[in-house]
Amino acid sequence: MDNVDLRYVVGAMAALSGIPVRLLEGEQLVLFKSPVKLLRDPAALYRQEICSVRGHVGYFATPCFHYYGVLNAPGGTIVMGPTCQIMAGEQELRELAFRLDVPREEVPSFLTAMNGIRRLPVETLLQMLCTMNHFLNGGETLTISDVAIYIDQQRTIKAGLEQRRTRRVYEEPPRPPEGHNTLAVEEALMDLVRRGDTAALKGWMAAALAVRGGTIAPTQLRQLRNTFIVSVTLAARAAIRGGMREEEAFSLSDGFIQRVELLTDPSQIMNLQYSMILEYTEQVEKLHLGRHPTRLAADVANYVRRHLSEPISTERMAAEFYLSRPYLSARFRQETGVTLTDYILTEKTEEAKRLLLYSDKPAAAIGAYLGFSSHGHFIRVFKKYAGVTPNDYRTSSTV
Repeated sequence: MDNVDLRYVVGAMAALSGIPVRLLEGEQLVLFKSPVKLLRDPAALYRQEICSVRGHVGYFATPCFHYYGVLNAPGGTIVMGPTCQIMAGEQELRELAFRLDVPREEVPSFLTAMNGIRRLPVETLLQMLCTMNHFLNGGETLTISDVAIYIDQQRTIKAGLEQRRTRRVYEEPPRPPEGHNTLAVEEALMDLVRRGDTAALKGWMAAALAVRGGTIAPTQLRQLRNTFIVSVTLAARAAIRGGMREEEAFSLSDGFIQRVELLTDPSQIMNLQYSMILEYTEQVEKLHLGRHPTRLAADVANYVRRHLSEPISTERMAAEFYLSRPYLSARFRQETGVTLTDYILTEKTEEAKRLLLYSDKPAAAIGAYLGFSSHGHFIRVFKKYAGVTPNDYRTSSTV
């Protein structure tokens, strides 16, 4: 269509959708319209991946399941997002703010703005872009099924999950069950998720027999997707039984299901299934303290994970559990064998290690993000629990 004003189109799409929309020429941002006031544009972190989307319509999914829809039209590229059906949790949004260098005092406003973005399933986002594509690209008619996946799914999954992954291993993998193994395999696998046993899971996956399940769909693609949906449903519930918060487990499940529905390559679905099971298992592993995890220990672990980017007050934590601070500290140490303070600082140190490996932020910025009162305080704590300074750790470690 000739004489189309893409700037007008971008503004109209932002107003109608409730989602930030931008116009790019090459990789250069020329216009940004947003229904909410964002101090930093989250898309800036993924500009290269977004610009690598080929074809007239496509999308890019971030590791925390935020979606960016892409429409390549004559005269420029329109990018809509981020959005998703269930927005990321507060801790993930705080990390996003950290990566965008949002000033600490402006983080609450940034979180409010991100939560104010309209939430849409990726299918709806793509349908909107397919409709606009019809008018901007010479009457081309596309449907969601025509929109190819343009990203390396497994690399994206790995990049996101590696940032959360723990490296604790403590048990030999079990032998795979023999004979007719559908139920036995399911029970063995979900038990590993429930126990948070990542070491055993990796060994089991390497040696497990193929599952001989029934036919639950008329086509091979639908069979793979349905099997994935069953698996993620079971994994979410096993993780909840292992101590994961229901909201987090179901939100993660919804994101995985949205993603698998857009995959058409069997190998991508199998890779996503492995990554999904591993992610749930690792999330549960982080909650298990001591050899016999208790509900209180899991509650404390969940609380600490949700507040890693803040100074954690044991007084406020105790109040949330309706306990006195001395009683909470004493009971936690009795049940886990470590003091509450040591646990909190150990978790902050582990998060700092991850950020030192997977981000280019300076150590001082990481310390401030994690709620330490000063850079010197951060260095002292990190050296106590990691054995080296933050800079020495970054220098000596490789991703």
